[in-house]
Amino acid sequence: MVVPSVPNPVRLLILGIGLALSRIGYLDRERAIRISDLAWPRVVTGLARMSKNAVDVAMVGIASGTGAITGVGIAGPYWGLAFALGGGVAGGTIALVSQRFGADAMDELGLAVRSSALLTVVATLPVMVVFWLFPTELISLLSNNPEAIELGAEYLRIVGLGVPFAGLNLIGSRVLVGTDDAYTAMVLRASGAVVNIGVNAVLIFGFDMGVEGAALGTVLSNVVVTSAFAIGLSYGSLPGVGAFPVTIDPFGSFVDFETLSDLVTIGLPVMGRGLVWTVAEFPMLAILDMFGADVVAAFVIVRRIWGLMNTPGWGFGLASSSLVGQALGKGDEETAEAYGNEVIRFAVATYIISAILVALFARPIVLGFVKDPSTSGMVVSTAVNLVYVACIAVVLQGVSGGAAGPLDASGDTAWTFGSQFVGMFFCSIPLTYVGSVTELGITGLYLAFLAETTIPAVLNFYRFRTGTWKVVSRGYRPETVADD
Repeated sequence: MVVPSVPNPVRLLILGIGLALSRIGYLDRERAIRISDLAWPRVVTGLARMSKNAVDVAMVGIASGTGAITGVGIAGPYWGLAFALGGGVAGGTIALVSQRFGADAMDELGLAVRSSALLTVVATLPVMVVFWLFPTELISLLSNNPEAIELGAEYLRIVGLGVPFAGLNLIGSRVLVGTDDAYTAMVLRASGAVVNIGVNAVLIFGFDMGVEGAALGTVLSNVVVTSAFAIGLSYGSLPGVGAFPVTIDPFGSFVDFETLSDLVTIGLPVMGRGLVWTVAEFPMLAILDMFGADVVAAFVIVRRIWGLMNTPGWGFGLASSSLVGQALGKGDEETAEAYGNEVIRFAVATYIISAILVALFARPIVLGFVKDPSTSGMVVSTAVNLVYVACIAVVLQGVSGGAAGPLDASGDTAWTFGSQFVGMFFCSIPLTYVGSVTELGITGLYLAFLAETTIPAVLNFYRFRTGTWKVVSRGYRPETVADD
C-alpha cells in the first residue's frame, strides 16, 4: 500500500500510540507500523462518515428543531439496514479477498468480488422498495409523535433510494482493505462524506429542504462513491486517485455457487451482528419513548457521538481482518494469532485516549446539537451523562472489536453474531425496559450502554483465546493452500 508522506494528525496519533506500545514490549514494532498503516485510513473514513451523520442531526436540529432530530433518529435504524445487509456480504468479501490476496489467487479473488456485488444488489433492492412505499407506516411503529412521524417518513422515503449504493460502497472498501490498500478506500469514502456535508448544507439551508435535503444529500454522495469504486476496480486506477492494488474484470462470471455459498456462510452471521445493532434500536427507541421526547432526543445525540468515538474500532477491526486473513491464506497461523493479540492491545490503548478526550469536552460537544440550550435543559443534561457512560463502554468496545477481527478473517463469524445478540437482547434492552417501568429510571439506560459492550467483549475475547477460529479458517482458505 502506498501511503502519502504528507503528515496526517490521525495517522501520526495512531502510529505514535503503536510505537509507544512497541517500546514497552506490548507490540512488535514492524507489526505496529503495518497495523497503523491499514488502520488509520479507515479511522479517517469513519470519522468523516460519523461526522456526516452527526452534522446531519445538528443541521436538521438547528433548522427544524427537536422534532426533526427525533424523526431522523427514528429513521436511522431503517437506514442502518443498508449497512447491516451490505456489511454482512462485505464481511464475507474481506475474508475471501484477503486470503486469496495472501495466496496470490487472483482469479478466485475477482470471482469473490463480482459475486459479492451481485449478492449485495439482490439483498438491498427489496429494502429500497419497501422504504419508498411504506415510510409512514414504518416510522409509526416506533413513535406516536405526529411531527416525528411526518419528518421521519419524509427522510426515510428519499434516503431509501441510496440503500443499494451504500451496500456496494462497503464491498468496494473491503476489497481494497483486503488487498492492503486502506488509503484509497479512505480517500473515496471520506471524500463522499465531505461532499455529503456540503450538499446537505446547500439543500437544508440554501433551498430550505429540511430533512428531505439531508436524505437527498446522502443518496447523491453514495451514488458518486459507488461509481468511483466501480471505475477504479474495473480499470485498475482512477483519475485523481491513482492506481488500485487489483483490477477486477467486470464482465467475468458473477455466479459461482461455491463462492456464493462461502459468502453467505461467512456473511450471514456478520449481517446478523449488524442487524443486532440495527434491529435493537427499534425496541430501544420504542422503550425510550416511554421516558419522553427529551430522552429520545438525548439518546439520538449520544448515538451520533458514540459513532465518532467508535471509529478507531473500524480501523483496527478491518486491519486485523486483513492482516490475519492474509497470514491465514499463507497457512501462517502463528503470525495470524500474533496480529490478533496485538490489534486488541493497540485498540484498547487508543480507545482509552479518545474516551478521556471526549469526557473532558462532553458538555460543549452536546451543546453543538441543540438549537436553544436554554429550552433544552433536560436533553442536554441527559445526553452529557450518557456521554460519560459511553466513554467507559467504548473502551470495552475496543476489546470486543479487536477480538472480532481475527474471528471475521477466519470465517468464524457465528460467534461474534451470538455475542452481540446476547449483549443487546438479553442485557441491554431488558435493562432499558426495567428502567422505564421501575424506580431504576434513567440508570437502566446507563447500565444498558455498559452491557452493550461488556458482554461481547468477554465472549469474543474468550473465543479468540481458544484458537478455534484457526481451525474454522481451514475450510475457507484458497484451494492452493487448503490442499497443502
